Amino acid sequence: MTQTSRKTVASAPETLVRDIATYFVVNLSTALLWIFFKVLNRTTVLGRQHVGYKRNTLLLSNHQSMIDSFLVGIFAFYPQSWLKTYLIPWNPAAEENFFKNRFLTWLAHSYRCIPVKEGRRDPFALRRMVEVLPGGVMTLFPEGGRSRDGRVGEGRLGAGLIITRARPKVIPVAIDGMQDVLPIGKRIPRIFKRIYISYGEPVDYSEFLDYPRRQEAAQGVVDRVMAAIRKQHQEIRNLRERHRGR
Repeated sequence: MTQTSRKTVASAPETLVRDIATYFVVNLSTALLWIFFKVLNRTTVLGRQHVGYKRNTLLLSNHQSMIDSFLVGIFAFYPQSWLKTYLIPWNPAAEENFFKNRFLTWLAHSYRCIPVKEGRRDPFALRRMVEVLPGGVMTLFPEGGRSRDGRVGEGRLGAGLIITRARPKVIPVAIDGMQDVLPIGKRIPRIFKRIYISYGEPVDYSEFLDYPRRQEAAQGVVDRVMAAIRKQHQEIRNLRERHRGR
């Protein structure tokens, strides 16, 4: 047996232990986050039945805080992700925020975060997303950055390029209240707020796949998804007002 093969055999148990540890860290922390969102911040979930448990599913959401990806993924796929590990979503994450040191890097990789370079024009990250999406699920924020006033902004081209290449099931997601839970500039999440999340019906983007210009098709897909998100977001705001009136 060569030295290389001996190292491979010796490292197999270590790899197994590491994978098991990662599995329990992710799922147990997800359970705690579910309590944080559902119990301590009274999350109202709408349209969960639209998501399903199929691979190659992309959740596109508006963006209000640094922990939005946990909210979107948890109420879409937990607790089914305990048994179906492919339901642990891939998440593009800002390299400057989530990969600053060895511990954060390990944690980010455990949560299937894909590092995106500052400036967000990162073709390597884009290729990686297209590569992994067909085998699992992913959450993505097409606005690119977080909203400072809670309103839904414009969608960027990158999300559309991923869709036209991977051709996933696309679920529009609208969230509201996360800007109060973790405002921009704050590091410690707040409790006793009220969060709303709405999962819409899958978006039909088939007409854009025949467009001769790829970027035009990609932007058309994004614009259609953002229109659905805005509609859902307004419905959430209306529901919030009704709750306040009680």
